[in-house]
Amino acid sequence: MQWPLLDGRPCVQVVLILMPGGEPWSRTLLADSGAGSLLSGFDLILEEEDCLLCGGRPWQPITLGGAYTGTFPTYGLLVRIPALGFDEDVRVVGVPSAPAGFDGIACFSFFNRFTYGNFADRTQFGLER
Repeated sequence: MQWPLLDGRPCVQVVLILMPGGEPWSRTLLADSGAGSLLSGFDLILEEEDCLLCGGRPWQPITLGGAYTGTFPTYGLLVRIPALGFDEDVRVVGVPSAPAGFDGIACFSFFNRFTYGNFADRTQFGLER
């Protein structure tokens, strides 16, 4: 699955489920392999309001020290990428605001589940399972 760059930056689209009705909700995330590490304990960074709207299950808070500095709540959240057959609960950090032009950030530990890159097309970013 590939997505066109957004303002020259790589992105991925995921589907969250709005509660209580269960409506699918597409979110465009900045694909940032430099966010977090394999062992950081979180996969995505989303606005906390989005986590709550999608019925996120509260987990332990986490302290971040990069683009977001401080202690933030985390949530277990169902995330889907239907075209890849991805339908899993992931750990999401809830922050006050997302990067301009995006709905959140997909971090390295999320990408590590896939093969990722531009697959020889400099205008696209993709994931492969």
